[in-house]
Amino acid sequence: MPGRIEDYALVGDLQTAALVGRDGSVDWMCLPRFDSPSCFAALLGDERQGHWRLAPAAGGECTGRAYRDNTLVLETTWETPDGAVRVVDFMPQRGAHPPRLLRLVEGLRGSVEMRGDLRLRFHYGRIAPWVRRTEHHRIAVAGPDSAWLRLAPGVHTYGQDGSTHSEFTVHAGERVPFVLTWQPSHLPNTHRVDADRALCETTEAWQRWTAGCRYEGDWRAAVLRSLITLKALAYLPTGGIVAAASASLPERIGGERNWDYRFCWLRDSSMTLSALLRSGFREEAAAWRQWLLRAIAGDPRDLQSVYGVAGERRLPEVDASWLPGYENSAPVRFGNAAVDQLQLDIYGEVVDTLYLALRAGIPMERHVWVLLRTLMTFLEKHWRDPDEGLWEGRGGRRHWVHSKVMSWVAADRAVKMARATRLPAPVERWQAMRDEVHADVCAHGYDPDRGVFVQHYGSRELDAATLFIVKTGFLPPQDPRVIRTVDAVRDELDHGGFVRRYADEADIDGLPGTEGAFLACSFWLADALAATGRTDAARALFDRVLSAANDVGLLSEEWDPVHQRQLGNTPQAFTHVALVNTAFLLAEAAGPP
Repeated sequence: MPGRIEDYALVGDLQTAALVGRDGSVDWMCLPRFDSPSCFAALLGDERQGHWRLAPAAGGECTGRAYRDNTLVLETTWETPDGAVRVVDFMPQRGAHPPRLLRLVEGLRGSVEMRGDLRLRFHYGRIAPWVRRTEHHRIAVAGPDSAWLRLAPGVHTYGQDGSTHSEFTVHAGERVPFVLTWQPSHLPNTHRVDADRALCETTEAWQRWTAGCRYEGDWRAAVLRSLITLKALAYLPTGGIVAAASASLPERIGGERNWDYRFCWLRDSSMTLSALLRSGFREEAAAWRQWLLRAIAGDPRDLQSVYGVAGERRLPEVDASWLPGYENSAPVRFGNAAVDQLQLDIYGEVVDTLYLALRAGIPMERHVWVLLRTLMTFLEKHWRDPDEGLWEGRGGRRHWVHSKVMSWVAADRAVKMARATRLPAPVERWQAMRDEVHADVCAHGYDPDRGVFVQHYGSRELDAATLFIVKTGFLPPQDPRVIRTVDAVRDELDHGGFVRRYADEADIDGLPGTEGAFLACSFWLADALAATGRTDAARALFDRVLSAANDVGLLSEEWDPVHQRQLGNTPQAFTHVALVNTAFLLAEAAGPP
């Protein structure tokens, strides 16, 4: 059985990633891209769906693990009665090489009997490959996929029950490398890897990159780990950043809210760009902006909330009936039907992204300006329409307050950019739209009886997304309506000291059951508390959310404060972006040291 969601650490090569459990088992890895079918899918079932365990033969969870300083190189240690051993997991950045997962077994003390169990199952655990052996490799082939396991001399291997098993003893001072390489099955494996050199190069590459971080506040370790995670979730060839490395991990154990997050959401764009620029990573911010511009090019009516890592538009959603799901949370879904939804808030996210880039000194090219004007023309005509909204509800379109606020953001930022660049634009028309949207939200998105902004027009329910009213500058922080809304979200959407997205009664997707607290929303509340002058409360909330991170600093989408466990896909880019931005905001609120 797979471990808890928080039991998993991440390793990756900037094009795909693997999730490694505390028991030394790689239970999820997709090759060659984040959104490719997996070759290990035990995370969504059990060992029969594919995994690679490398640990002491006696079994059990590790006694400690950590990333090497400021890297994505994972070190997992076991202390046994006979000795101590460490497994070092990493994926070298590819260059011209195929994807490779390296696992180095290092003897630290005494001698430890080790066991490896490699069970490759291609196409999300569905296809068992044919395996053959050569002098130095075990080669698994099925259709278009092949995986080559290179073994160190002296490691005894044998096949049994569709798996390749390894047995050996590691003594103090010894290093035993294992290299798993994927490539198209019609190509020969001509690549050889020096494991020690690859480890050195991978470590140095990550440490050079993290040296560019300019955050120096109280939470530097958490901010650096979040930035490394965001970098690891970036698809290097295009600059796109996937929402998570995993798919179909449940927002409620045993429930149906199981979605595929291995794609790129436009909604994350402005927050991601802000986090990267604030942290000093201009190159990654520029690459993300270029991915965005390529992805959204075309008819503004076809703008989607989510795209593939190279900008693909069709991401058909299918149910994987052969997989039982994480802790029997079914159905397991691959692909995402949100591509077909109308989500008007993303127009505001895109325009705000261009505004942030302009403020950071990234030039506004004329073709980008033409695209922006086209998006604004569409939004001028359609901002009054109902849509599926931020939470991608599947219960029908509504007039979501957050969508209207982000439409205001689009008009506001467009006006500011037109004035700053003096590029041709219908500024008066955009100003009129901005004023009209503002009045509409204040008239129909506000409950005068309760004195708060609500989830959607005609509703009395709260929504954590209304915190964007202060985050975006829609209203000033000291406006009484803002303060009452912030207080209501803090009090009424509280879930064990964290924040729900919305109340249980606000059924937006027709799926049964409740979910955990949404970690990004908890960071948004910390932002709002700081903006309204309650910095101590903001810092306390921020520290509380940080305490939900696992032992190596990773956060998933949600937190269950009742059972004290993470929920949803992991690690979640949206959560780590929010962490970085809140850390900067709190540092700014504290003033200069």
